[in-house]
Amino acid sequence: MHDLPSRPAAGAAAPAGAPTGAGPATPTVRNVAVDAYRGFVMFLMMAEVLRLAAVAAAYPGSWLLGVLAFHQSHVPWAWASLHDLIQPSFSLLVGVALPYSFARRLATDGFPKAFAHALWRSLLLIALGVFLRSVGRTHTNFTFEDTLSQIGMGYPFLFLLATRSTRTLWTALGVILTGYWLAWALYPVPGPGYDYAAVGVPADWAHHYSGFMAHWNKNANLGHAFDTWFLNLFPRETPFVANRGGYLTLSFIPTLGTMLLGLIAGRRLREASPAIPLRWLLVTGTALLAGGVVLHALGINPVVKKVWTPAWTLFSGGLCYLLLAAFSWVIDMRGYKRWAFPLIVIGLNSIAAYLIAHLWEGFIVSSFKTHLGQGIFESFGAGPAPFVEGVAVLGVYWLTLYWMYKRKLFLRI
Repeated sequence: MHDLPSRPAAGAAAPAGAPTGAGPATPTVRNVAVDAYRGFVMFLMMAEVLRLAAVAAAYPGSWLLGVLAFHQSHVPWAWASLHDLIQPSFSLLVGVALPYSFARRLATDGFPKAFAHALWRSLLLIALGVFLRSVGRTHTNFTFEDTLSQIGMGYPFLFLLATRSTRTLWTALGVILTGYWLAWALYPVPGPGYDYAAVGVPADWAHHYSGFMAHWNKNANLGHAFDTWFLNLFPRETPFVANRGGYLTLSFIPTLGTMLLGLIAGRRLREASPAIPLRWLLVTGTALLAGGVVLHALGINPVVKKVWTPAWTLFSGGLCYLLLAAFSWVIDMRGYKRWAFPLIVIGLNSIAAYLIAHLWEGFIVSSFKTHLGQGIFESFGAGPAPFVEGVAVLGVYWLTLYWMYKRKLFLRI
């Protein structure tokens, strides 16, 4: 891709706080740490095929498998596992990549054409998200809470903000998160007779909030009310009632905040190049992380990914900054790059990796069983079978991306 989870490079420094689009485009070199971080994120997504939760269930006494299974699963509601950082990392890296291509595109095309291209890219991402959500269904499943659609809906606004100063970006982040928080806080909390079961919340759901935090309860909030109106404007097999996970279309608004954090970080990396602003990443990341924790602890706003609360934007954004700092320290500052090559192969073709992970698993598994025997994976034992199957599928994924890498075939939008 271009400005989306793409292939950013570290270029000549721009004046501090200046819009990235100011001035002519400059020659650039690879930012390997960002490529590796993106590859790590996509690997976590593709590695779902390892099915560590199923393996852990077969070995209930294994502490290690329990930890690995937890971090390959989404938490039920508040806080996060490593798996919960896939989407915010993917979104943040959209912003990180933008400064590296923005000036070049403006210099080549001019703003009107460049913005038209951003709108086209946005529509493609939204459509691709809908397509992937519709695979295996009898009708198009118009839903917009998936990663690609969320990025697509926010991307034109990110592109427009990329023309502004860094100070303006911080101000915009504050306005977006505060305004979104206020809208939810003003939306009335359902009364005691609210039928949670009718909106897909199980009777034993242990994550209801009381008091002010109840404004962010699952499928009883502003975002859910919006979706019961908005999603039913589209043709559906049955009327939309609720998303069983609690995910929402309106989450694209605070997700834009996550992308803005990426844009700010991308500018800082580009301005500091060839140096790495490690201290800034660590201090800013820690402050963002602490901000999210404080909002949750004070009962102002919970840290919940599934409804992408403002506190989650800060909390996850801080963790993403720390991950970016870690990759930058190991690869760019310490010079340890060779180990990251498998991740870079994935990171340079992130959209291809995304599509492969969503579309190929069933075909690969059935092909293995057709040609090697229906019980090929079970021959390793019932417990390890899901993991062995996943390793085989993951190997095919990576070899495909490596074949594309060697032939310089990069899927772009």
